[in-house]
Amino acid sequence: MVNKVRLYWSLQLGGWALYAIIQVGFSLFTSGNAERSLFLAIEAVLCLLITHAYRHLIVKARWMNLSLRGLIPRVLASTVVLGLLLYFLRLLVSMPLGLFNGRVAFNPVNILGLSATFMVIFFLWTVFYFLYHYFESYNKSLKLEASLKETELNILKSQLNPHFIFNALNSIRALVDENPTKAKLAINQLSNILRNSLAKEKKGLTSFSDELTLVRDYLGLEMIRFEERLRVELEIDPESNDFLVPPMMVQTLVENGIKHGISKLTSGGLIRLQTKVEDDYLKIHIRNSGRFIVHEKMPDSGLGLENTRHRLKLIYGDEASLKIITESDNFVVTEITIPHVYAIKKHESTDRR
Repeated sequence: MVNKVRLYWSLQLGGWALYAIIQVGFSLFTSGNAERSLFLAIEAVLCLLITHAYRHLIVKARWMNLSLRGLIPRVLASTVVLGLLLYFLRLLVSMPLGLFNGRVAFNPVNILGLSATFMVIFFLWTVFYFLYHYFESYNKSLKLEASLKETELNILKSQLNPHFIFNALNSIRALVDENPTKAKLAINQLSNILRNSLAKEKKGLTSFSDELTLVRDYLGLEMIRFEERLRVELEIDPESNDFLVPPMMVQTLVENGIKHGISKLTSGGLIRLQTKVEDDYLKIHIRNSGRFIVHEKMPDSGLGLENTRHRLKLIYGDEASLKIITESDNFVVTEITIPHVYAIKKHESTDRR
């Protein structure tokens, strides 16, 4: 992947260098005036500095999140300001070079005409800048969609395979006579899991509360199957519900903990789901009995973990992380960290992507 900072500076330096070469070359060809050629070279440097400061404003003010209705007036107004700014900065540069002519410099026609030219240049720069980020965002959304489809297929294979359904239905059948109420609850849990897995709508993010409901249903079915061999503990920070997470991410990691940890232990074990909000980050800890061996080949688990890392990278960049820690000989901890920038309220206000 091309380093974005390096690409930005390559385009900035290359573009304005080309602008300077064209301007200076034309000036030397027509007049041969060395002072004017130097003046035009400095003008290109000013354009570089102005557009770099302008980019900083765009990023800091989060213009990328604005709708076209909010973006267009800001772009038009800013390019007018930048055009006038460059015009008057050029006057300051012209003075020490002996090129300043007050009568020409402060002529309203000259001010409007030359400023308008600079406005067009800065407007084109802005268009190219936003087009680049638009296509980058579009490409990222395509990658995310492909990743989601891959994840859904893998989860469907684990949840809808005959072995899974057989175990769930067999457990429910055993409850029908001895505990009809519990059997009804188990049927609802299985129905919820199937509904989530087969849902037609593909969401890039889902609320943590919805994800937690899916995890509870999954754990409810597994507790019926494993009985006393599976112990479950949930410690959920209420503020966790303000965050958005990739759909079925937590459920997949919980499933990995049971499948590759607890199910391999004769005496069973504990799975604990704990969340905490610290410094505008949601931290999710999934602790399960068992051992994590780095070089052990676990196709299903490895695929799920790699896919989860990839999705986190696509959605949150370097702000999110996933780590697996062997806490002791008997426990493995999976830790996910997600930034608060994707909290529900903020996401709703910028949901144009």
